[in-house]
Amino acid sequence: MKIPENYQTVMPYLILANAAGFIDFTGQVFQAALTHKHMRDEKNIQHGEVMIGGSTIMFADSTDQYPPRTSGFFVYVSDADAVFNRALSFGATPVSAVADQSYGRSGGFLDPFGNTWWITTPV
Repeated sequence: MKIPENYQTVMPYLILANAAGFIDFTGQVFQAALTHKHMRDEKNIQHGEVMIGGSTIMFADSTDQYPPRTSGFFVYVSDADAVFNRALSFGATPVSAVADQSYGRSGGFLDPFGNTWWITTPV
């Protein structure tokens, strides 16, 4: 099996009420890179992709046929406190404050699109 470059065996696919906002949020919080965007019409994204580190997240704007479908993510980051604070400044709400754990410094937040992000800076 030959997986195309910049893709992984398993990738999340989100259906979002505001896919353009998701692009901005992931760019600001995780420095995600937009790698693909195909528009359904002038306002709606039919298919988009961002990369966080070496991981691809696919997404699209919701429709009547495809209602919003969000997810939860676990992401290793270099500075959990900084990422957590950036997320809050861009509209996320805290789920779990960043704190020292046996496996690293970790916390969680809910983004404005209904996704839960668990972030950890490893020990």
